[in-house]
Order: sequence, then C-alpha cells, then structure tokens
Amino acid sequence: MTAEHLRLEADRVKRLPWKKWGPYLSERQWGTVREDYSEGGDAWQYFSHDQARSRAYRWGEDGLAGISDDQQQLCFALALWNGKDPILKERLFGLTNSEANHGEDVKEYYFYLDSTPTHSYMKYLYKYPQAAFPYSDLVETNRGRSRNEFEYELLDTHVFDEDRYFDVFLEYAKATPEDILIKISVHNRGPETAELHVLPTLWFRNRWSWQGDVERPLLNQVGASGGVVRAVDSGLGERYLYCEGEAPLLFTENETNTERIFGAPSRSPYVKDSINNYLVNGQRDAVNPDKKGTKAAAHYHLSVGPGECQVVRLRLSEVAPTALTPTNGASPFGKGFEEVVLARQKEADEFYASITPDTFDADQANVMRQAMAGMLWSKQFYHYDVDKWLEERGSDPFKASRRAAPRNDRWHHMYNGDVISMPDKWEYPWYAAWDLAFHVLALTLVDPDLGKQQLKLMLRERYMHPNGQIPAYEWNFGDVNPPVHAWSTIFTYRLEKTERGEGDKEWLKSCFQKLLLNFTWWVNRKDRSERNVFEGGFLGLDNIGVFDRSAPLPTGGYLEQADGTAWMALFCENMMEIAAELALTDPDYADMAVKFTEHYLWIASAMTHAGQDTGMWDEEDGFFYDVLRTPDGKAQRLKVRSMVGLLPLCAATVFDGKLTALYPELRERFKKFLDARPEIRAAIHDPGRPGVANRRLASILDEDKLRRVLTIMLDEKEFLSPFGIRSLSRYHADHPYVFWAGDQEFRVSYLPAESDTGMFGGNSNWRGPIWMPMNALIVRALIQYYLYYGDDFTVECPTRSGRRMNLYQVAGEITRRLSNMFLRDKDGRRPVYGGTEKFQNDPNWRDCLLFYEYFHGDNGAGLGASHQTGWTGVIARMMHLFATIDPEKMLEAGKTGYVDVLAAEKS
Repeated sequence: MTAEHLRLEADRVKRLPWKKWGPYLSERQWGTVREDYSEGGDAWQYFSHDQARSRAYRWGEDGLAGISDDQQQLCFALALWNGKDPILKERLFGLTNSEANHGEDVKEYYFYLDSTPTHSYMKYLYKYPQAAFPYSDLVETNRGRSRNEFEYELLDTHVFDEDRYFDVFLEYAKATPEDILIKISVHNRGPETAELHVLPTLWFRNRWSWQGDVERPLLNQVGASGGVVRAVDSGLGERYLYCEGEAPLLFTENETNTERIFGAPSRSPYVKDSINNYLVNGQRDAVNPDKKGTKAAAHYHLSVGPGECQVVRLRLSEVAPTALTPTNGASPFGKGFEEVVLARQKEADEFYASITPDTFDADQANVMRQAMAGMLWSKQFYHYDVDKWLEERGSDPFKASRRAAPRNDRWHHMYNGDVISMPDKWEYPWYAAWDLAFHVLALTLVDPDLGKQQLKLMLRERYMHPNGQIPAYEWNFGDVNPPVHAWSTIFTYRLEKTERGEGDKEWLKSCFQKLLLNFTWWVNRKDRSERNVFEGGFLGLDNIGVFDRSAPLPTGGYLEQADGTAWMALFCENMMEIAAELALTDPDYADMAVKFTEHYLWIASAMTHAGQDTGMWDEEDGFFYDVLRTPDGKAQRLKVRSMVGLLPLCAATVFDGKLTALYPELRERFKKFLDARPEIRAAIHDPGRPGVANRRLASILDEDKLRRVLTIMLDEKEFLSPFGIRSLSRYHADHPYVFWAGDQEFRVSYLPAESDTGMFGGNSNWRGPIWMPMNALIVRALIQYYLYYGDDFTVECPTRSGRRMNLYQVAGEITRRLSNMFLRDKDGRRPVYGGTEKFQNDPNWRDCLLFYEYFHGDNGAGLGASHQTGWTGVIARMMHLFATIDPEKMLEAGKTGYVDVLAAEKS
C-alpha cells in the first residue's frame, strides 16, 4: 500500500482525521439560493459579486484556492492585487444568468492540477492578469451579444497579450492532519518586471451574527514582531498561521459593511472589506491597529522580474510558537518544510501510479490525474438549514401569518451541513443528486469510502423528503432528477466487496430501505394513469424536448416520457440486483427480488405499449419517442430523435443465476408469471432465454429492436460524433422537428454548441452536444449486452462503414472517441480547447485541463460550465476500465470482471 492508501485507512477507521481539512470552500457563495432573502427569489440580484467583498455571508464562505475545516469554521484562501484592479482579487468573477448570452459563466482561468483523496497534497493554478481586470468590458460585451453568438471570454479582452500575467501556483502539503504547509509560487510570464500584492487570508465564518448562542471567535497577532496569527474558537480550539518573512499583518472583522451595502452605520469600523479599502483605496485607518479581529491577512508586496519566480510560505498548525521543538520543527520554515512538501508530492505520484494503468502514456495519465484532481478539489462544505432560512425570511411553514417563500417551502425538514461533491464550485456551487451518483463512479477510483458516504448522505432523513423524494438541487429541491442512485449504489458495493473481500451489507441494506421509499414515491407520483408509463418533467435534460417538459403543455394533456419510463425500468433492475445480493445471505430479501422482477416486466412491456394503441416504440422508425396525450383522448409520438429515445437501450442488466440456484422456487414462480402473460414475453427481450454462461438479460429491447436502435445510434449522420454520442441526432440539422399548437410553432433543430433558447436558463444545451454521463450509461449498457450476447453479436460501427464490432468493442470505441476530446491529436492539439490558440500552443497553458459540462457535437470543444469535473470526471473511470479489462476474461467472469481487475491491481 502507498502512504496515501495508509492515510485513507487511518481516516476510515477514525484513527487520524486526515480529511478534516480540505478544499471545502465554495468558489461562489454570492448569487446562491441559500443567501437569497428577496421577496421574488432573484438570488443573482439579491447578493451580487460587487456586494460579496463587503457583505458577510449567512450560510458559507468562498475564496480563491481556499481550504477550511470540515465544518467551515476557520477558512484560508488567497487574495491578490496587481496594483491596477479596482478591488482585491479575493474570489473568482463571473457573469450572472442575465448578464451573459448563454447563462451564468465564470470568466477566469484557474486549474485544479493535483490532489490526493485525503488532501495530503494539493496543487492549484490561477492566472492573474497584470493589467486591470476587465470587469465592465466582460459584462457589457457579453450582455450585448445574442444567443447565436459566441461568448466573450477573458482571452478575447487581450488582457493576456504579450503574456503579461502571473501564474500563481498554490500548494498544500500536510505534515500531519492538523499541520498544513502552504507554498505560493508566483511566476511572472511577462516581458517586464511587475508588482504583485499577495495576501494569504485567514478568517472565521460568521456564525455569531445570526446565532446568539455562538461565542465570537478571535484572531490576533502573537507578539509584537508579527509573523504569527493565533486563531481561537470555542469548538475548534487554537490554530496558528505562521507567515514567513517580514509581512505586515492586517486585521478586521468578517462583518457586513452596512454603510456601503445598506446606507446604515456599521457595527464596527472594521468590516469585511477593510483590507481591500486599506490597500486599494489607501484608507490606513480601515484595519484594526490592535491587531485582532475575525479576518486577517499577511501582506506580501512582491516585485517579480520577467521570467522569475518568487515564493511565499505559510503554515497553518495546531502547534503554538511556545511548543515548537526540534521534534515538531523548531522553525516553521526550516529544512523540514521543503522536505515535507517534496515527500507529499512524491507520495501523490506513487498513489496515482498505483491506480493508473501501465498502458497509459504520459498524456493519458495526465488527463486521468487532473480529472481526479478536479473532482477532489470540488468537494465543498454545504450548509443550508431550510427551516431556519424560511423562518428568517418570514416564511415559517408553521405560522398562519407566514409570507409565501419563492421556493423550497415544502422542504422545511432539511438540514444540510456536510462536505459534498459539487458539480462545479463556481457555476453550480450546490449539490445535484443525480450528478452526485455519477461523481461516485469516478471518486471510488481513489476513495471508495467517500463514494459510500456521499450516496448514503442523500438518503438520510436530513436530505430525503419524508415522502421519499430525493432532493434535486437548491433552486428547487422538488424538481425531479433521474433515479440513478440505485445504480451507483450497487456499483459501489460490488467495488468494495471485491477490493476488501466482503461487501458492506449493512450499508447496502440501509440504502436499499431508503431507495424503497424513493421507488414508491416515483410510482405514486409519476405514473399518472397507473399503466407503468412515467412522466417526470425535464428529468435533467433541460431543453431536449419540443416543450418545456416541466411546465404545463400548450396543448393541455400530458407526456408519457420514454426517458422517464426507461429510468424506472433501470431503477427496477438495480433494485433487483441489490435485493438479489442481500438475499444470498438473508432470505427475507428474496421476495423483494421477485417484486422488482415483476415490476420491471410491467414497465418494460409498457414501453412498447403491449395491448395499447400508441406506444413509445415506433416500428417504422425503429426508435423510441415521447407520446403526447391530449385532453380529447388522442395520442401522438413526438418524433424527435434524441437521447430520450436512446435511454430505453440503457435499461439493460445481466443476471448470473446465483439467486435462483439458491432458491429454486423463485425460478418456478418466475416461470408461472411469464407463462400466464405471453404478451410480455413477446413485447420485450425474453428474460427466460439463456445467454453466454447461462446468464439472463433484463432488457426492454429484444435483439431485433437492439440492432435497429444501434444502427441509428452508430450512424455518424445521426448520433455518432467523432467524440462520442450526441444528445440529439444530426438528422435534425436538415430536418428540424416542427410541432404546431394552434398558431404557435415549436421547433427542435440540431444545435451542436450552445442553446438558442432561454429554456431552463439557457445555460445548457441538450439539442446536439455530447454529455459525458449519458455516454457513460450507454457504455455500461453495451457491456451488459456483451456479457449476455458475447462475441457473436456484431454490428457495423460506424453504420455503413463495413467494419463490424462486438458490443464490447463498440463500447470501447465510444470511450476512445470521448477520451480523444482531452488528449493531444497528431498535431498536438486538444479538441476540448477548439480554436483557442493560447490553450493549444502555449506551453504554460496546453497541459492544464478543463473538464467542461458538455461538448460540441461535431468538434468536441468544451462548452457550458468550464470546471464541471463532477460528472465529466467519469472519463477517468471509463479510460481506466478499457485500459485494464481483457474482454475474454470479462466475458468469463461476468459483472465482477472489472472489479476483479481492480482488486488484483491493489494486491
């Protein structure tokens, strides 16, 4: 085991809290729902970026390359000033939804270069212009552009011309769980000497202003000479920030400048933006001369020559200056400092070497490592007491005189206060339950316990609604996300079972019980006609439909959704898998396996509308569509060839027969059920038909339907892009789908890049781009089909190419295309960066990777949120899978084939 594996184990058994400190600060707390107390729920306007430097947050903190403890009591982050900006650079800047032509978007360049799972070593890069940051230009130019134009990016402002910028690297290395070494390396990439003010900042989250029973913490200078900040909190204890060299210490309070924000006198002359006012505005009395407060910064004024690097070192430790000894480092910055940093770097290299396939070249290894670094840096302490929030805004649900809340008033049971994997800590600094299920697939590569904890968290009574709904996201916890939690749960369980020799059955049982509640919620709420066909609204696919699927339809009536119904079929299959696993040691779960088997059969057969008039399956087209049912009793398919119609292919799972071997009576019950309902067997793949190694397959698509759907999916004129599977068929580029509701036209065209509508905020697009999570689901399904059909089932890939592949090879081909977005091509260019020459050619940019929210359907360029490593980080898992699996061994071993390889690697 590597040193990092040993740290993970020590943290797991609670011997040493290696994960107590980590990158748990948000990168945008302003503009969030939890900080919004406006009447109409306009979170972006209520708390703006301009206010953030002066206004104390209620529910959390943000910062540049920051860390905190796991309850975000004490925070550390970087602040910078180039001598020209109108404000300190304390946090990342970006546009709000209304300011940008394609929705909210961060306008900065920063990169998560490295992180171990315990955060024993982390590395971050921020690129800071030497000219004044073009705040107004970015806002005004983007606001003036239409949805059909490109976004105006920071590079477009020419602020990086002639390389007049600083590369600011920040490294964290833990000597012990409570002793964190901090190294800031400032590189001047420009042609002339440039000045930079570096202000490492320590502060307490403001809890005392809202919670009367919270004792006010304190920061103060130790001794008259400076160089050490003491932090005292009744719950956290004492910590010390050691600052190398002669850097003045500036103190203030983390309290709102009410005079600036509200035009009312401030409680104290020392407020949140006092350090900004001291340095930028020259207000020398703005900081506390008594050298105490709740926010403090060390002020380093650097003059960096062209091509030079200067280093600032700090140390955040529980060891007091009087307790420093030769054993724990007589000097905070002695020889041992660099030795620890180098040791942690080396241990990080060893850790990633242990999980990176030997067949990877340096570029592939870099992609995988930065994908994992991005996911680990995207952990955030998320705090939101919805009941308290409602009470504070006068919307207490238990008071008759309450004001209506703009959102979330049905979720007053929720209390969130945990470190959670975020989709993107700037654009989406709040968890999204279905995103999280995908995050876990990649996170378990480096930290299986974190994956288990994250999945269990969403099912706890502090999160899950009493009616069984899993919360969606803070903009509307009651929105409906696809039910992928069970799939991620059984994957994570199998992984741990193989790695550790036994699975955590108690964890699996606990998750299963809560997932039963969620399944029941779906059945009771989203099957309107009780015919096993489901709705669900937008289901995470924003603008994919002809209409806004979460709003009342312009025609009246309702949609029977191919994706909603397919999700529920997959949900059943996953619950069958969990119940079957539990039944191997607990016979009480055998009946639950039967229950979900039967429910799956009802749903699967309903997708083709066995015995009904208009089903989702179109026999002529060989594809699935949503069905619109209008109040006059009519029904019609909405013939949009989209990911909606591919999702039924994803509802496929193989079973090895262990359960029926242990309980033969179940086989007889299953046979009787099918014999009594021959129409089910005729409508879907025959679940009793044996495949390779006598396996059985639960699949909506029989062999004929599977081949027909695959023919469309693998057609480069339809779904198959050079970089993965598109969310909408390219067929609609020349053949847009048009639907008329009265005199109102609704049109769906192929849009490979950004959305041209404001549906769901206009900040994402499912009408053509490539989305990593959906591709991951397709790859999973193809492997399931391969385990059943084996090598003899082949298809043309691409369609009409004459090149035949089995389904494992098809899955590998899709993964290869997805990987190629990030890897250098034969010309040394990365498709993910499109035509941005700085990223393609500059040696200080080209190997810094961004994992975007989605990707151009034709050229693979990154789009949407630029740091959504969250589910896009799944590429690391997919690359790993196809670099480590021998298909012959997988075919022999079945579903455990991949996790068997992982176990062999670790041993």
